[in-house]
Amino acid sequence: MKLASFRVAGKSSVGLVVDGGVVDLGSRLGLSDMVEFLERDGLAQAAALGDVAPDHAMDDVEFLPVVVSPRHFFCVGVNYADHLAEAQKAGLPRPTPEQPSLFIRFPESLSAHNAPMLMPRVSDAFDYEAELAVVIGKGGRYIEKNYALSHVAGYTCFNDGSVRDWQFHSSQVTSGKNWVGTGPLGPFLVTPDEVADPANLDIRLLVNGETLQHSNTRHLIFDVASIIAYASALLPLKPGDVIATGTPEGVGFARDPKRYLKPGDVCEVVIERVGRLVNTVERDTA
Repeated sequence: MKLASFRVAGKSSVGLVVDGGVVDLGSRLGLSDMVEFLERDGLAQAAALGDVAPDHAMDDVEFLPVVVSPRHFFCVGVNYADHLAEAQKAGLPRPTPEQPSLFIRFPESLSAHNAPMLMPRVSDAFDYEAELAVVIGKGGRYIEKNYALSHVAGYTCFNDGSVRDWQFHSSQVTSGKNWVGTGPLGPFLVTPDEVADPANLDIRLLVNGETLQHSNTRHLIFDVASIIAYASALLPLKPGDVIATGTPEGVGFARDPKRYLKPGDVCEVVIERVGRLVNTVERDTA
């Protein structure tokens, strides 16, 4: 299944993506967001619907971040060996990690498919990072690696828009990763039965049609199951939690010359079996 969070006529909902549009599951189940949908076993209820005509044409819905307000949003830094190498070459003293390097994103920093990707007005060092993101369906703590994938509701695309000058103000990356509207997430939550193997997915990032990142999730240093097991030891994972698994080489700050995003750029994250996330960069005027 493919699911989406969306808004129509000012009303937020969750939908099942079918040929021709979106089935409004929120109206049928009496809910409005993905966290509640997953908490109420919405996946099983959606699967039981059978063939249903769409309630809305795809062009009539405004996409929202797949999970609008996750309780927890973990990101994994330097989780591809080639990205680690390019960061080291660019002068960052990053050793090979022995455990996943986690940082946090806040819900206000998220954006949606077809929504603006906001470039802060105080920086011109705005960078892209294509990532596979995992959405938790069944919570738990101290989840064993061997069972971790059974806790996954689905997968989606993420662009970890990074404000590099602020990120490098200190050794902590938080200040570069949490600007409003910098992290598009979507367009769909794709259930595991359609993804098959999260450790073998082609991943690309394009800017104005030019491919700047291209890799495969088999090159992750820590795979999806390992990350889930590690993160769940910190605190209990909840339905709707999101984990972004890291980005491959090709980011703008590591290029020579540096290649940062600018207003008007069209940025696309394309992940095999998962989808295509498209955003146009705009300068934040707030």
